[in-house]
Amino acid sequence: MSELQVTVIGPDERVGRQVTTGTKAWELYADDGTVIAARVNGDLRDLAYELADGDEVEAVAIDSEDGRAILRHSTAHVMAQAVQELFPDAKLGIGPPIDNGFYYDFDVSEPFHPDDLAKIETRMRKIIKEGQRFSRRAVGEDEARVELAGEPYKLELIGLKGSDAADSAEGAGVEVGADELTIYDNLRRDGSLAWKDLCRGPHLPTTKRIPAFKLMRTAAAYWRGSEQNPQLQRIYGTAWESKEALEDHLHKLEEAARRDHRRLGQELDLFSFPDEIGPGLAVFHPKGGIIRKTMEDYSRRRHEESGYEFVYSPHVTKAQLFETSGHLDWYADGMYPPMELDEGQRYYPKPMNCPFHIMVFKSRGRSYRELPLRFFEFGTVYRYEKSGVVHGLTRARGFTQDDSHIFCAPEQLADELASLLDFVIGLLRDFGLTEFEPELALRDDTDKYVGEDWEWEAAESALRAALEKTGLSYVEARGEAVFYAPKIDIHVRDSIGRRWQISTLQVDLQEPQRFDIEYQASDGTRQRPYMIHRALFGSIERFFGILVEHYAGAFPPWLAPVQAVAIPVAERHEDYLYDVAARLRARGVRVEVDTGDDRMQKKIRNAQTQKVPFMLIAGDHDVEDKAVSFRYRDGTQDNGVPLSDAVERIVDAIDRRVQV
Repeated sequence: MSELQVTVIGPDERVGRQVTTGTKAWELYADDGTVIAARVNGDLRDLAYELADGDEVEAVAIDSEDGRAILRHSTAHVMAQAVQELFPDAKLGIGPPIDNGFYYDFDVSEPFHPDDLAKIETRMRKIIKEGQRFSRRAVGEDEARVELAGEPYKLELIGLKGSDAADSAEGAGVEVGADELTIYDNLRRDGSLAWKDLCRGPHLPTTKRIPAFKLMRTAAAYWRGSEQNPQLQRIYGTAWESKEALEDHLHKLEEAARRDHRRLGQELDLFSFPDEIGPGLAVFHPKGGIIRKTMEDYSRRRHEESGYEFVYSPHVTKAQLFETSGHLDWYADGMYPPMELDEGQRYYPKPMNCPFHIMVFKSRGRSYRELPLRFFEFGTVYRYEKSGVVHGLTRARGFTQDDSHIFCAPEQLADELASLLDFVIGLLRDFGLTEFEPELALRDDTDKYVGEDWEWEAAESALRAALEKTGLSYVEARGEAVFYAPKIDIHVRDSIGRRWQISTLQVDLQEPQRFDIEYQASDGTRQRPYMIHRALFGSIERFFGILVEHYAGAFPPWLAPVQAVAIPVAERHEDYLYDVAARLRARGVRVEVDTGDDRMQKKIRNAQTQKVPFMLIAGDHDVEDKAVSFRYRDGTQDNGVPLSDAVERIVDAIDRRVQV
């Protein structure tokens, strides 16, 4: 055997190793039970991968991001094997890993029932206990067609080429541009074939390396996401590196269900989605309207203080505007269809506000003395999301963006971006979000981007400098820029650790050119401004939904629709509490007096159920002493609090925007 030189990459070191011909990746990590795959020369590989001279090898632990994806992909294979053993006529779709889990699509004669999931889980445990080995082999297209002759959806994937293959390849075994296809065999300990699937891999060494999993639910899903294709049955599951990690995830799911903004929106009477209006189109009820107005009013005030000018634009426009902007070329599939008006003229509901703001800029000549020019609008837009992805307020068809477009001179770009980023983070903090994870989305080496190299370099440099000024750690995501501009995406963590993408700052390299907008520079020449897109909340609706879940409906006093409820011990105490309520209203507090027929304890429970921050309870002694029993929504209570002190407690909590 000849000797090979490989480099083992560790967390903080690169170690040269001599190995012999035929050495497999697993031999480097035989003493580390957490390693389930390897990254070789930047590509994920099975541990059975045979090393070559000069390879750079990095361990992939099961509890890493890549490791969990491999674990979940392997578990999806085990699930598909179990399904076909229990339902022999089931045909395979695709089964990729997804965030926190996996799924697999099947064509079956009858939809799966909840009892079926329990049977499938039992069969999966049997397969896992057998310790079947995942074995990769390369096949030609003709060979793959013969082996998978009974799987029509796999045969269709084999035949896909170009962009169609790229869209459907995830988890399906089709690698765009590859010279070979790969099949993974599940082999029993005696070497016999238990099951096989078309797949790119990589996979765990054996099924026994699956420590903990659970099947979650079933759903219908169109093949390759098109309503023109057959509807398949999808089974979702999750898999984790330990039973403890699985239990923690399931607990978080329970907490997320408790916080679901769609359920809380109904229970707290905040908003609804009437069938008569249509999916993804919300109506806000009075209490939800109070919260939304408070959010918008505070945002308006902060924007005024920061030099923004308010503009307003219509909900529809002639097609020509979106032809000029390019949206009809880039986003037509996500737009509502046009209306034929004015003797055949086509009008579109607007999917975004930026072309309208450009028209405001272009309405007259502009001077360098006006720059930076900051336009701001709560602009309602409409996007035709497919019904399968509509999700309450967080994925709607009609929503209002807190949309800002800044026009500045090239030399102002860096400072303006830094100021914008500081403004965005400050406002998000005011709403109680404190954990930020910025991402700098850059172009990669592909040719899908438009614009000059120097423009991209200037924009990327300015965005990076703005991030560094914040002092926040950030990641660079190559290939994640939109095709016409780099951007910063601000991700936040909510109170139970979920990650949400909220704010975006984007340097637009194309729209100023497409609309031919200019300003007069100090030397009298006509210059092209830079344009920055900035959506702070993303949309009012989506941010509203995130806040409902972040606070579990228990909004801080400044946002709560009802900030205090006055509860009389008996009917004779109502007049006193009406006077108390008037005193609070004079200080701007949203207060109600509960004069219903329920007993006092039931009224307290009602206020707690509605998550009212403060309750003011009054009986005979309170009336006599000009006091109240001051009760918080967590159940703690101070008795005999002088009325003036109670009022100041409430006003102070509202003014300081603190949670109680």
